[in-house]
Formats: sequence, C-alpha cells, structure tokens
Amino acid sequence: MTRKQDFEQVGEFTWELPKQHDGRMQAPARIYGNAEVFDLAFRDNSVEQLVNVATLPGIVKYAMAMPDVHQGYGFPIGGVAAFRYDRGIISPGGVGYDINCGVRMLASTIHHEELQPYLESLTTQIFQDCPSGVGGKGAVRLSENALDQVLEQGAHWALQKGYATQEDIARTEDGGRIPQARAAVVPSRAKERGRPQLGSLGAGNHFLEIDVVEEVYDAKVATLFGLRQGCVVVQIHCGSRGLGHEVCNQYLRVLQDAPQRYGIPIPDRELVAAPVESQEGKDYLAAMAAAANYAFANRQVLAHFVRLAFEKVLAGKISDWHLQQVYDVAHNIAKVETHDVDGKLVKLVVHRKGATRAFAPGHPALPEVYRDAGQPVLVPGSMGTASYVLVGTPQAMAETFGSCCHGAGRTMSRHGAMKVMRGEKVRSDLEQQGVTVRSGSLRGLAEEAPYAYKDVSLVVASVTGAGIARQVARVRPIAVIKG
Repeated sequence: MTRKQDFEQVGEFTWELPKQHDGRMQAPARIYGNAEVFDLAFRDNSVEQLVNVATLPGIVKYAMAMPDVHQGYGFPIGGVAAFRYDRGIISPGGVGYDINCGVRMLASTIHHEELQPYLESLTTQIFQDCPSGVGGKGAVRLSENALDQVLEQGAHWALQKGYATQEDIARTEDGGRIPQARAAVVPSRAKERGRPQLGSLGAGNHFLEIDVVEEVYDAKVATLFGLRQGCVVVQIHCGSRGLGHEVCNQYLRVLQDAPQRYGIPIPDRELVAAPVESQEGKDYLAAMAAAANYAFANRQVLAHFVRLAFEKVLAGKISDWHLQQVYDVAHNIAKVETHDVDGKLVKLVVHRKGATRAFAPGHPALPEVYRDAGQPVLVPGSMGTASYVLVGTPQAMAETFGSCCHGAGRTMSRHGAMKVMRGEKVRSDLEQQGVTVRSGSLRGLAEEAPYAYKDVSLVVASVTGAGIARQVARVRPIAVIKG
C-alpha cells in the first residue's frame, strides 16, 4: 500500500510520489491539493489507482490526480495522464463510462430579484421540457441515419436542425465536434440505447441548475464571459447517456485480451488498453469521439429547450429573457493533442477522467473571443453549494497538459450517502436554503446530497493555489433540477 509519507511535498499544493517507489512505475505520480485535500485522497483506493496509471507504457511526465480525486473504474476520477501517440496506449478506463460528461453554462442579464416571482413556474417548466431520470427518453426523436449524423457531427448537427446558434458552436470545446468520430465503429447496442435519449438529462450526479452570480473575482474576464454580479445563469451537467456507457462497456470487452497480445503490462484488469495506433486503439478512439459528439449535441438540445422554457415563462414579464452561452467543457475524454514535452512538441493522447481542459491565453484551440483570456473552466459544486468559473493558465500548460479539476469530488459512495440521510430531508434542507427543487427521485437527492462531497471551495483553492487556474466568478444555486 502507498502511504502519505511516501509522497514528497514539492509545492504548497503539489505532492509527488517518485517512480522509484514501485519498480513498475514509468513516471512519478502527482496529487494536487492542500494538506486537507491530500489527506482525503487516501480514504479510498484513489492513490493505488493513480500509481497503477503511472505504470502504463508511453506515459509522459506524470500520472496526475486533481484535488477532486476519488476512486473510479481503472483510473481514479480526477485522473489525468498523457501517452505518446506513437508508442503509448489508450484505455477506456482512462475515460470512463459516461463519455464526455460535461458542463454547459448559459448567462443572462436577468437580476435574480427580478426572476424571483417566476422562479417556481420557470423551474417546473424546465423540469417538464428537459426529460430526466434513469433511462429517460429525450426531447428529440432520431432515425438511424440521423443518429449517425449526430455521432459524427456533434453540435453541428444541432446547428443544422435549429437547436444551436453559431455563437453556441464557437463557445463549445472543440466547436462541439471531435473529427476522429466514426459512427460505423459504435456498437449497435450503444446506438439502440442512445437513439431515444437525445435531449435528456439522465440521473446520478447530472443536474440542471438556475444560479445567481454571487461574487466576481476578475471583472474584465467575467464581463467577457457575460457574467454579471447578481444576475442569473444556468448550468447543464450531463453526458452521453446510455450510448456512452455502452461504448465503454463493449470496448472493455473488445480490448480484454489486447494487453496480452500487445505485451502491455497492466496491474489492474480495469486498465485494459491497446496501443493508440493499433486497429483496436483507433476503433475505440473513433467510437469514444462519436459518443463525445453525442454528448455535445445532447447538452446543446437541452440548452435549446431551457431557452424555450425561459421564453414561455418570462416573455412579456421580463424585458430580456435570452440566454447567451458562456462555454461548454468536456470531462471524461481522451484527446489527441500536441504539447511541449522537455522542449519538444509531441503528439499525445491526453486522458482526462473527471478532469477538464484548462488551456492558457493565446492557445489556438480557444474561440477567438476568449483567446486573450484563456479557456473557461466550469467547476460545479455539490448540490446546493457554490460553483465556480475559472480560467486556464500557462502554468496548467506547463504542468498538467492544460488540465484542471472538474467538480467537488465525492467523499462518500452513493450507497453510503443513502444510509446517512433520506431524500425528503435533503429536499427540505435545500428549500430552507431558498433553493427550489424539482426531482423525479428522492433516492437521487439522497445519493447526491452535499455531505457526500468535498468542499468545492477547498478544491478550487487548491488548483488556484497551484497556479493551474485563476478564479473568475462564483455562483450559487437558486433552483436545482435532477432526475
């Protein structure tokens, strides 16, 4: 077992395990966090999973854990690792089941006090218009051909169908479309599950929130992002639904014997992997990209119906009910990117599992409107607590391949959370805080209660203290919608 004392503190918010700790390690392992967050990483199997990641061939620089790290399947959630494209691996366990689970934020000029008389009816309208729940069917019906278009075109399909604006596309990571996607390598069972679910929220930790901008830390960047203190924003947190889950499930089976065939030593069967340039590796990358495109389209369709709900409830009552997209960021994804490694530009496959991209100002992948500021990083808190808008930094590019945390991070399993408190009590507590709640399941509320998560402010303080992100604004919920 790896112990806390095996790590060396190499910075106020950075802890490193040398690769000499385990003869199998190909790179050191790093954990980002203050002392309290560092201690929390040892409550489950996260650190052992991080050490396992560091043993994989082709890994570059470090295996990294963001401060929201907790135990996952294969990689820890909050894990980041980059592998050389020419001699590295790709692993479904480094992406996860909910491919491109991500967050989209929409901003408004509506002051929260102006919205208050209509908040209950608006929350109900959104709950009705944006289907949620386990297995829930979406707001859009797709033919087989249309689904293939979604898988290969992502949010661009939504633009063609009138669900998006050009500004939405520009303010979505990768423009809402990953070009490596191929619908032909997406398993038929995944397509069956995904076809009826486009435009649905799902369950688990997925949510849709109406928030108010509570504090602004960087007025210039906040103004650029459309964030105004006291005004309302919307967050949409969901992913690729059953389609992404089945892509992961099926490719874990496809790759089951790949480590043996390609001579890849894996310390955990959950880390099945294939060389990036093998046929299996290319097929998984293409299927994963297709699921990611589905997720981009899913959040875009949900944003469309949120906008319609705002119009239905607020037209004629509030002068400007329109919602402008701030950004859409992906978690749970592997990206082909070029980064500086020891002074040379190297083509890599960067796995971010429960982590978000945080590119620095000037990066060509950023939309032109944000290029001088850096990439928006959206960090939702636990249900009923604050969320943060951050921005990427040059330090992130130098240390973490332009990566940052993605949320608060669990400290308790869903089953454990349900043992502690009932959903009725969670709902009551939220309403006493002034948060309007709509949920299709009291069990879902219990599973996602705030006490099951780390304090998001500690997580954010850790990444900003480490210099891999800067704070722009903090928002707090006034309405929560869950499946």
